[in-house]
Amino acid sequence: MSTVTSTVYDAPFAPILLTFVDDALVRLDVAHDGVDAAREGIARRLGVVPDTDPEPARETVTQLDEYFAGGRRAFEILLDWRLVGGFTRTALEATRRIPFGEVASYGEVAIMAGSPGAARAVGTACANTPFSIVVPVHRVVRADGSIGEYGGHPEVKHFLLDLENSVAGGLRTPA
Repeated sequence: MSTVTSTVYDAPFAPILLTFVDDALVRLDVAHDGVDAAREGIARRLGVVPDTDPEPARETVTQLDEYFAGGRRAFEILLDWRLVGGFTRTALEATRRIPFGEVASYGEVAIMAGSPGAARAVGTACANTPFSIVVPVHRVVRADGSIGEYGGHPEVKHFLLDLENSVAGGLRTPA
């Protein structure tokens, strides 16, 4: 039987609820509407209320600290994809190939995911990611270069892109 746990991470822009099934991250919720609402949401999705336990999150917390301090460019975290399937998963896995400090358009990610006409589906996948930040959907932008809404919180996307821009020495778009 699996163990479901969660802990709260204090990000620079909002609290984040990290939820794990055993040792794998199953959901990273930027808790704009509060941690309690995020907990209720994950309990509904998984059918169980997670126990509060910081131990499974220890490595993820370390990597998030390193990322926000500018010292980490990629996450090496075990992910549990049970809440993601089909093209959404394919699109999210494609976003993981966008290098730190670079951006790609929704259409470019659709091509990377093997479905050139699926730019809107990529947008939906990014909007519904259970792994915000660690799967870098913030690196996906509109074709005109504007950043988009980012779940109704474009300021978070600006923050993440500015962080990577300052570390990488200038935001670059793939050729």
